[in-house]
Amino acid sequence: MEHTNFDAVVNYFKEIAAIPHGSYHEEKISNYLVNFAKEHNLYYEQDEAFNVIMIKEASAGYEDREPIILQGHMDMVCEKETGVKKDMETEGLDLIFDGDSLSAEGTTLGGDDGIFVAYALALLSDETLKHPRLEVIITVSEEVGMLGAQAIDLSSLKGRRLINIDSETEGEFTVGCAGGGTATISLPIQRENLYASGMTFYDVTIDGLLGGHSGQEIDKGRCNGAHALAKVLKKLSSEFSFQLVSFSGGGKDNAIPRYACARIFMDASLKDAFSAALSQKEKALQKEYKENDPGLVLAMSADDLNSPVSSSDSAISETDAAKLPMTKDSTEAVLSLICSLPNGLMEMSKNIPGLVETSLNLGIFHTDDAAQILGISLRSSVSASYDALRARVISISREAGASVSMSGEYPAWEYEEVSPFRDQMVQLYREMYGKAPVVLTIHAGLECGLLSAKLSGLSAISIGPDMKDIHTPGETLSLSSSKRVYEFVRRAIELG
Repeated sequence: MEHTNFDAVVNYFKEIAAIPHGSYHEEKISNYLVNFAKEHNLYYEQDEAFNVIMIKEASAGYEDREPIILQGHMDMVCEKETGVKKDMETEGLDLIFDGDSLSAEGTTLGGDDGIFVAYALALLSDETLKHPRLEVIITVSEEVGMLGAQAIDLSSLKGRRLINIDSETEGEFTVGCAGGGTATISLPIQRENLYASGMTFYDVTIDGLLGGHSGQEIDKGRCNGAHALAKVLKKLSSEFSFQLVSFSGGGKDNAIPRYACARIFMDASLKDAFSAALSQKEKALQKEYKENDPGLVLAMSADDLNSPVSSSDSAISETDAAKLPMTKDSTEAVLSLICSLPNGLMEMSKNIPGLVETSLNLGIFHTDDAAQILGISLRSSVSASYDALRARVISISREAGASVSMSGEYPAWEYEEVSPFRDQMVQLYREMYGKAPVVLTIHAGLECGLLSAKLSGLSAISIGPDMKDIHTPGETLSLSSSKRVYEFVRRAIELG
C-alpha cells in the first residue's frame, strides 16, 4: 500500500484529544476546525450551533466528477471511572498508546467520533491526494440527540454521495439505522424539614457495571444501574422505613448507566439489618448478571452530610433544601415510577435476523430540590413501534404525576434497494481486501437519516475502524484498523 500520511491522522487525533469536546461544549473544537480551514485556505461555514462545513475544490482533472461528502461529529461522550478527578469540560485527555491499542487514562477516548475528525483533517491537508470536490460536514451534539444534524444548513453542498465515518467495526458497511428520540421526565417531589435523634444519611450504590452504548449493547443483557438499584430499594422499602434524599448517576441518555447512587435517610439502628439485606440482594444480582456484568457491586456507606436542617430554622436555602429527605410518599413515587417504566430490549426485527427493532434506555437520572429528573433514549426502526413505545412512556409517567417532554427526535435511515454508490464501495473493498464487507442496518442512531431528509437523492454508507466499549472508560481504538479504513476512504476519494 502506498504512503497515505496516516501519521497525520494520529497527530491530528492527538491535537483533538487535547481540546475538551464533550457534547454541549464544542465551541473550542469548532473554533479549532475553523482555524484549520483558514490555515489551509478552505471554504468554511460555522453556524450558531458550532457545526462546521469545510469544502476543498476538485483537483485538476477531477472537476467533472461528482463531489464526495465526508461526514461525522466533533462531540464525544464524557465518562470517567469512579474516583477520577479530571474535569472533562476543561481538561484534555491523557492518551495511552499500547501497541495497536489507543485508549485514554481513566476516561472515554472519544474515538467516537474523533477518528473521523482526524481523518477529515488529514485528507483536507494532503496535497498529494487527487480528488473530486470534497465536502466535509462536522456536526455538534450528535451524542445527545443529533442536535447539530437537525440544525445544520446544507444548502451550500452539491454532493449526493456521502461516507459517514461513525461506525465501530471494520468491514461493516451500515446502510440503514433506527430512528429515535429522548424523553425527559420530571416528577415533582416533596421534602420534609425534619430532625430526629439517631437518624442518619447513607449512600446506597451500585457500581462496577460494564455499561455501553444503548444502541449497540442494549441486546447484550447488561445491567442498567438505575433500574437495578431502584428495584432493590423498592423491595427493601417493604421491610425497612427509609426516605430518599436523591437518586442520581447517569449523565447520557444513550449510555447504559454503569453507576447509580441513592442517598437515603434512615434510623441508624436499622443499619446492620439493612446492610445484611442489601448483601443478599447483591448476591442475587451477581448471580443474575454473572455472565453479562461480572463486576457488579452493591454497597452502603454513611454519608458525610451535615444533619438535616432543624425544624426551628426559619428559612432553608436552595442548597439545604436539596439535602432534606423526601416524604415517604415522594420516596414511593420515585421508586415506583422508575420500576414501572420499561427498559432495555423491547422487540427484535421480524425481517432482519439479529437486528434489535425497538428498545429504550434510562440513562439520565438526578434529583434537584423539587423534582426527580429522568432521561430516556427511545429507538426503533419501525415508526409505529416507536410511536407506541413513546406513548407508553408518556402514559406511565403522566399517571405517576410527572411531566414529559420529547427532544432530539430523528427519523430512521431507510435502506435503499438500489444504490450504485453503495455497490461501488462494496466492490472497492472487495478489490482492496479480498473479501466483501458485511452490509447491514443497525439499531444505533446515525445522522444519515437527518442528512438524507435535507439532501434529496442522497446515497450514503457508514463505516469506521474497530473500536471497543465506546461511551465507557474502557474504550479502545485499533490503530491498525484505523489505518486500513483510512486507506480505503482515501482510495475511494481518488477513484472519484
